[in-house]
Amino acid sequence: MRSSVTATIDLASIDTGNEKRDNHLHAAEYLDVGTSPTMSYRSTGIRKTVDGWTVDGELTLHGVTRQVPLTLKVNVFSSDQRDGQRAGFSATAEINRRDFGIDAGGVALSNKVSISLEIQAVLHK
Repeated sequence: MRSSVTATIDLASIDTGNEKRDNHLHAAEYLDVGTSPTMSYRSTGIRKTVDGWTVDGELTLHGVTRQVPLTLKVNVFSSDQRDGQRAGFSATAEINRRDFGIDAGGVALSNKVSISLEIQAVLHK
């Protein structure tokens, strides 16, 4: 069985719970949503690891593409009459914002950014 993952995230949808901070993140000095409105991920492979699975792939953010592995945790497999087979996963990664050309913030802002995803997949026959 061959499978792949692609995802596109609207960066304007980022919501930290603080409108002023969100507007600042969307500005040109950080995410530059006006010029690069999305972040995307495209898998290039999957491999078994000691702790589970890793999805290898390319993350494009701020106009820059880098290899970013996602640590994958399988949460659930299920099936029903209506939708067929389903799977739920959690995926995490950590990136350095400077690797994607985001240099604003100085020492007041960490270079490390954690990414957490909750994913639900449906098998299409």
